[in-house]
Amino acid sequence: MPSKNKTNKSVAKRFKVTANGKLKYAKSNRRHLNAHISSKRMRRLRQPGVISGRPAVLRKYKRVLGVE
Repeated sequence: MPSKNKTNKSVAKRFKVTANGKLKYAKSNRRHLNAHISSKRMRRLRQPGVISGRPAVLRKYKRVLGVE
């Protein structure tokens, strides 16, 4: 009997799967040293990043998340 695959926890902490099967993640460059970054840039960084148009990347991450 084949064993079940374990979820890759480092990926599970960084990505969430949306209802339509896309991957959502928090953007980087928001932790510190932000005083010189414009308000517009910080506002854009607040929006979640979405991986949708790259089927190979989606397949890879979904496999380690245990979704596919």
